[in-house]
Amino acid sequence: MPDLNPISWWLKLLALPNESRTKTLAVAFLVSGVCALVVSSAAVILEPLQEANRAAERQARLEAMMAAMPGMADILSESGADRLESVVVDLNKTAVTDIDPAGFDMRAAATDPETSTPIPPEADVAGLGRRTNYAVVHILRSGDALRLVILPISAAGYQSTIHANLALQGDLNTVAGLSIVEQGETPGLGARIEEPAWQALWPGKKLANAEGEIRLSVVRGRATNEYEVDGITGATRTGNAVTEAVQFWLGDFGYGPLLDKLRAGALDQ
Repeated sequence: MPDLNPISWWLKLLALPNESRTKTLAVAFLVSGVCALVVSSAAVILEPLQEANRAAERQARLEAMMAAMPGMADILSESGADRLESVVVDLNKTAVTDIDPAGFDMRAAATDPETSTPIPPEADVAGLGRRTNYAVVHILRSGDALRLVILPISAAGYQSTIHANLALQGDLNTVAGLSIVEQGETPGLGARIEEPAWQALWPGKKLANAEGEIRLSVVRGRATNEYEVDGITGATRTGNAVTEAVQFWLGDFGYGPLLDKLRAGALDQ
């Protein structure tokens, strides 16, 4: 009858020569098993801490974004709204996904054929070539009332791709703020779109007219109506790029269907 005593079995294993294949394989198997057990235990134990860190990272990003947008602090304090929620939306299906916004790279998704869609030439006013299928959208509610929506937008500028966040008030037609996230335009000219004074011109501007036509644009010279934002002298092409970012992303191939769902209260959170 074979000896099933684990201690006896272990002692026999240790008594084998070090060059024994059986001993080598047995020790390797035991070491890998112990390592797997340690890693699995650590993952379970650390999961609550990792989730807390992810939540803190999301909150820090939101706070930094809000701080960069002129007037956002006042909107938050006056709205009496609940905290800002971040979700990843499938733009093709116009539905909220279960993708974690903290770990989602929207720019990388826009260059991956599996997570992006080619933009038809006639629709590509922003000069992007491809559009991500998924976008991180930030939504502020007070009870059932929509207070604020922040949308990432982008377009090919004069010397760089311009990335920005456009915030809309609860009516989804009044600009609450604009923040340029990244740009590489000409210093002293197009790069002035990052200046707080220029970004402060955006709050209160209207997005579309009564017919739903997107009218918001950066003009040459001074604005003359509620749909226009002052241009920057010597930076016409950069201003045009910001206009094109708004026109594209707020249109049918961008967030247009999403905004329609939000207006109808049909987007699940």
